[in-house]
Amino acid sequence: MNLVRKYTGSAVNEIPDIANEKNEAVTEQAGNSIMDTLKSALGSGRLNDVMGYFKKGGRDQDEIVTEATTRYAQDLQANHGLNEVQARNVAGKVVPQTMNEMAAKTVDPNDNGFNIQDIFNKLTGGKTSGFNMEKAMNKFTGGKFDKDGDGDLDLQDLKSMFSGGSGSIGDKVKGMFK
Repeated sequence: MNLVRKYTGSAVNEIPDIANEKNEAVTEQAGNSIMDTLKSALGSGRLNDVMGYFKKGGRDQDEIVTEATTRYAQDLQANHGLNEVQARNVAGKVVPQTMNEMAAKTVDPNDNGFNIQDIFNKLTGGKTSGFNMEKAMNKFTGGKFDKDGDGDLDLQDLKSMFSGGSGSIGDKVKGMFK
C-alpha cells in the first residue's frame, strides 16, 4: 500500500472532485484493482503472462498493466463518482508506475522489500506457499524450458522439446522403445 500511496497522492490531489477524506479509499481502490487484475489473470490461466511481467521487471505497455489501469478507471467512476476523463487520468498516473516499480523491486537482488513468493502467496490466498516461485519463474522465463531463449515458454519451446535433437523429450521417449 505504501507503494500505491506514493503514486496516488499527487494524482488524486489534481482532481478537486475527490474530497480529502476519500483519499485513502481511492488509494485502497488502486491496490485492489491491481491485485484483482493479477488474480483474474492467474485464474484465467495466464500464469506465464504474470510471471513474465515480473521476471522482466515490468513495462508500461504490458497487457496486464493495461487491464489493471482500465479496471481502476472503471472502479473510480463506479465507486467515487469521477467522470471518464478524470478516472483515466488518475489511473494512468497511478497503475503503470505502481506496477512497474513493484515488478522492478521484485527482480532487484538489492531490494528485499518485495519478493515474488510473497506476491504469489497473496494472489493465490497462500496456495503457493511451499512452492518455489523464483525457481519456477527461472524455468519458465529464461530457464530450461525456454528452449529458444526468448524469455518465455511458448509453442516454439514446446515444439523444440518434442522435435529431434539430442536431449529433447522426443529423443527420450524414442529411447524407451529401443
